[in-house]
Amino acid sequence: MLKVVVDENIPFSDEYFSSFCNIVKLPGRTMKPEDLADADALVIRSVTRVNEALLSMASRLSFVGTCTIGTDHVDQKLLKERNIDFFSAPGCNKNSVGEYIISAMFVLARRRNFSLKGKTLGIIGAGNTGTSVMNKALALGMKVKLYDPFLERDGNDVREFSSFEETMKSDFITFHVPLTREGEYPTWHLLDEKVLNTVSDDQILLNASRGDVWDNHALLARMESGSGLRFVLDVWEHEPDIIRELIPYAALTSPHIAGYSLEGKLNGTSMIAQRLIEKFGIDAELPEPSSVLPKAECFEVSVDGEISEQVIMKLIHLVYNVERDDGIFRNTYSDAASFDLMRKNYPVRREWSSLKVNSDSQLLKKLGFRVNE
Repeated sequence: MLKVVVDENIPFSDEYFSSFCNIVKLPGRTMKPEDLADADALVIRSVTRVNEALLSMASRLSFVGTCTIGTDHVDQKLLKERNIDFFSAPGCNKNSVGEYIISAMFVLARRRNFSLKGKTLGIIGAGNTGTSVMNKALALGMKVKLYDPFLERDGNDVREFSSFEETMKSDFITFHVPLTREGEYPTWHLLDEKVLNTVSDDQILLNASRGDVWDNHALLARMESGSGLRFVLDVWEHEPDIIRELIPYAALTSPHIAGYSLEGKLNGTSMIAQRLIEKFGIDAELPEPSSVLPKAECFEVSVDGEISEQVIMKLIHLVYNVERDDGIFRNTYSDAASFDLMRKNYPVRREWSSLKVNSDSQLLKKLGFRVNE
């Protein structure tokens, strides 16, 4: 039987792996070379750095899978040199992150008493997650600007793209890019001091991609100078040992959990499990998501009359309110260990699709709620 080392915090690992392999669960951030000495496969999250040191004793390893959309924690060149297949889970939590961003924008709109309709949303990175955000924003009547030089140059994407400079003039600007340090368009410190100087205090910035995409020291310097800039941070530079002085300045904070819906987690696990059985030619049938996901509590409401932004926000907050995570983060963060502990003990969070709304609203359907057909 295959031996598969699995990050202990990957949900549904028993349901998706134990029927066809021997799984060994270990803390992802502290995995050691000897843990992989006789492992056939490794299944991780973003906290595990797959490098020369970790693989120094992994003589049997032929598969590495990360249940995340991001891949910057894995030395893919090394894996290729060692003939180790690598797989990620692109798009697995796109809906979860999209809902986090929309929820955050609603909170900030409520605090300042303005409508999202008619506001411009600049999306940096128009892949799976950026597209999820775009679709929800358009449904709400927002204007959208997209910046993605790779998709624009590809020619197969019919959407209209804007320059980085033009996109950065939007009312809201949200980042959904991988972390890259090389190439024609590196994203490391994409938001640096120079770019920050072009952003006014009337704009709102959101980051739920990778912490190092923003220069957090430059952002802190901006805020300590007396700036009134509003920003939302789910990802932080140098996680989990973040710049704690930045926390009080943020409008909303959280410990890298934007993609942590139960549905998003399940998607990541099932995608990697599927890759694993394909890689090793295993005859196994994976469970249907509906048979694994617990039944959502209560989650059926009726809506009469106009579907206003206030109604939408109330429906969103019935499922998930980003302010919950903001409060937990501010009251709990003390050091790197507390950051990881919040992620490990993250409360169950469902997606909007878990809420059935007795309504025939096409708007609610476009946003992802279950409505009467």
